[in-house]
This record gives sequence, structure tokens and C-alpha cells, in this order.
Amino acid sequence: MSLGQARRVALAAQGFADPMPTGVPTLRHLRRVLDRVGLIQMDSVNVLQRAHYLPLYSRLGPYPTGLLDRAAYQPPRELFEYWGHEASLVPVDLHPALRWRMAAARDEAWGGMRRIAQEQPQLVAWVRDEVRDRGPLTAAEIEHDAPRQTGNWGWNWSEVKRALEFLFWAGEVAAASRTNSFARRYDLPERVLPPAVVGAPTPAPADAYRRLVSIAARSLGVAAEPELRDYFRLPVAAARVAVAELVEAGELRPVAVQGWRAPAYLHAEARVPRWIRASTLVSPFDPLIWERARTERLFDLSYRIEIYVPAPQRVYGYYVLPFLQGERFTARVDLKADRKAGVLLVPAAWLEPGADPADTAVALAAELRRLAGWLNLSAVAPPVAGDLAGPLAAALASTIGVR
Repeated sequence: MSLGQARRVALAAQGFADPMPTGVPTLRHLRRVLDRVGLIQMDSVNVLQRAHYLPLYSRLGPYPTGLLDRAAYQPPRELFEYWGHEASLVPVDLHPALRWRMAAARDEAWGGMRRIAQEQPQLVAWVRDEVRDRGPLTAAEIEHDAPRQTGNWGWNWSEVKRALEFLFWAGEVAAASRTNSFARRYDLPERVLPPAVVGAPTPAPADAYRRLVSIAARSLGVAAEPELRDYFRLPVAAARVAVAELVEAGELRPVAVQGWRAPAYLHAEARVPRWIRASTLVSPFDPLIWERARTERLFDLSYRIEIYVPAPQRVYGYYVLPFLQGERFTARVDLKADRKAGVLLVPAAWLEPGADPADTAVALAAELRRLAGWLNLSAVAPPVAGDLAGPLAAALASTIGVR
């Protein structure tokens, strides 16, 4: 495959070749995107918009975020929270395929969670009983009545929070909803998940790995083995076996992609569109760019999120979104929503090598106005820094309004 073909395969697999809704997006459109991407990563950073809302925006344009909330937190639920890629919203029918991870919680959960289960099983049992008897509950509501705590760990998580997170990893509690401050409300899985999902048989681990690799392959279109494994963070050896079995079954085809050193695999349902008409910003947590090495090979985009980099050492900014124009990334822009002032702030805008500054600025200005409208912000501020700041400021000034 040529590199251009691989790019278009990847973008089509992720839903960027699908037509935008002509009216207000509906649950049908949301399901189409979920079918493309397989799962949606969550993150607590809210400098612009919660991370799990942005992949749908990138593929559907402005949509009512209540659609996703409804699918995740109202019966009949179509999504549930669990460790998929990272913390993720996952289709409920994948619950059985992730039970191997739940069963391995005592060995694979993060250190603080494992320690609480090993060293204070009585506290874990007490927390489980509290959720059973009083749920749904937040960690803070349980902590209020908790036995005396013995210390803190990690991000100042209390003993109760660690116990809850262990139970969550083990599948013994589930996220019933989220508060306005993004805190989970926990409840028993049988009170959160559809009965058919709770009662579904648990597949053998090998079958579960194969299903998850299959979903990853379909969502990626074309990928190397490490990227197929990374999509659901699968064990190395098990993922390699699953890839080999899917090749033997004809679901995956080994292919050589121009410029790629590693062998690649093309999903049997992958299509190669003649062109991609995308013009949209992409979240740092979008599955299209999860695997940074693949992003660089496909798009010649060297992208790193700099949230955790000290400010003086940042190259592009705090919360930087790449701008997808056609089948290439032509710019990246640091953004912040000033909700109190009703303004979309643009601390910096940068042009990608080879992109036309005038054309990119016009397209990016239109996208920023669209994004601001979706976020209920009334204006887009001129960019402050970056080599695209001048052309983008001119393009923003040439059009009145943000919608």
C-alpha cells in the first residue's frame, strides 16, 4: 500500500469519510461513530471540553452532548465505564470480553489498589457492602462514614477511594453516573448494566483477546501488531496469537505500507476512499492518534501532549489539538475555553510543514468558530503566539460571528 492509501484507510476506518449529519445529530449517528471507534477514552482535564465528548464532535460536528450522557448513564445503557484503552466508555456488549481483566485485578491493578486489597480486605468488603446497601454513592459519601483511614496514596486518594477503584477494576462495582464535578457514583454492576449483559457467558480469554484485536483492527483499518495490541492494552503474547489467528481466518491481511519498517495488517472490511473531506480539530485523546508512532508514520505528525510538561519547556502549548484538513494535519492549535467571559482563547497556533498558511488559516478559522458555537462561547480570541498566529488572526477578523 502507498502511504496515501494507508492514510485514507485509517481515516475511513475511524469514521472521517462518513458524511456529516445534515441536521441535529441523533442517537443513530452516535452509534455509527461508536461502531467505528470501538471505545472512547475519558480524561478529567476540562480546559476546553471533557475528552470523551470531543471524538464525536470531530466526526459529527456540533452535537448535543446529552446524547453521549444518555448512552452512558441512562437505561437502557449502551456504554459503560471501564479500563479499555485507558479509562474509557466501552459498548456494554464488550463487558464479557473484558472480564479477564476484571478477574486479574489482584495481579494487574495499580500498586495502591493491589495493596489495599491485600492489606485491608476488611475495608474493601465494608466498601462493597456500603455500595450494595446504599448505592449509588460517590467516594466522598462513603468516606464520610468510613472507619479510621491509615494514609494516602497517589493523587491523595483516600483508603476508601483506593478500595473503590480496586472494586471497579475487579468489576464488582460500576459507574452509575457522574456528578457535575466529574466524580463517579458507584453502584453494583447488576443495577447498572442491562440484565442481558450481566447474564451473558464469559468467553475464554483467548476468545476475548481475539474479539478485542478484531475490533481494534476494524477501527484502525491498517496497523502494525503493537498498535492492534495497544488499542485495548492487551497482553503481548496473547495479542500476537490473536493476530495470527485472525490472519489465518482471513479477517486480517498482511500488507507492506510504504515507509513502514514493521509488518502491517489490513482489515478485511477496510476501504480506500479516493479522498477525505475532513476539516476538523482532533482531541489529544482521539483514537486516531492514540499511538503516537503510528501517527508519525501515517501523517508525518510528531505529536506529544504537553499538559504535564513544565510551562517553560512546552513547545506548542498546554492543550494542543491537531487540525485535520483533508487527509493531512495542517496545523495545531493551543485552546482554552474561558467560560466566564464566553470566549474561546487561542494561546498559540502553529502551521505544519508543507501546509499553505493562507488556506489553512481560513479553514482553521471556520473550524474555531464552529467549535466556539458548540461550546456556547460567543467569540474567538485572536491567537497570541505561533507561526500561524498572523494569518489565523486575519482570517478570524474577516468573518463576523462564531457559529
